[in-house]
Amino acid sequence: MNQTKIISQILYYICFILAIGYLLTAVYSILCLVTGFSITPYKENAYFHINYPFTEKPFLNIENNYPYILFSFLLVLITYGVFFWFSAKVFKVFFQSKLFTKDNITHLKRFYLYNIFFPLPIVVIASFFVEVESIIWGLVFIHFMLGIFCLFLANIFKQGLHLQNEQDLII
Repeated sequence: MNQTKIISQILYYICFILAIGYLLTAVYSILCLVTGFSITPYKENAYFHINYPFTEKPFLNIENNYPYILFSFLLVLITYGVFFWFSAKVFKVFFQSKLFTKDNITHLKRFYLYNIFFPLPIVVIASFFVEVESIIWGLVFIHFMLGIFCLFLANIFKQGLHLQNEQDLII
């Protein structure tokens, strides 16, 4: 179990850092897009760079097309920011001193609901506005399978909590 705790702690910090990175990038990008701060157009305004703060060095390259900006750029940053946030919470479950708790089951439930019910509708809606590459459908399937796996895990945790509560009553 010690190995599981070490690996889950490492993955927790990696996912937490990724979540913060994605979400901060999304907030910075929205700020730049709304205010025009730190944006450099190129190729006759067909594309633009979002630059690193207070520099002229390109940070992100974006097609100057509003459906693209919304569905292929910002939505991806935000949804993966949330995905990694929920992933971090799931990994945190496995290095807690008490494994079977309602809070831990809640973290697992949020993760599986997000992975089962969010990717497909988001990609279907986006497909009306931008071209969705075939690899994206594979990612939707992977998220679905990840959600199903976590659903099973959450049900095992519910059973573990139930057994733990029964044992506490007996003692």
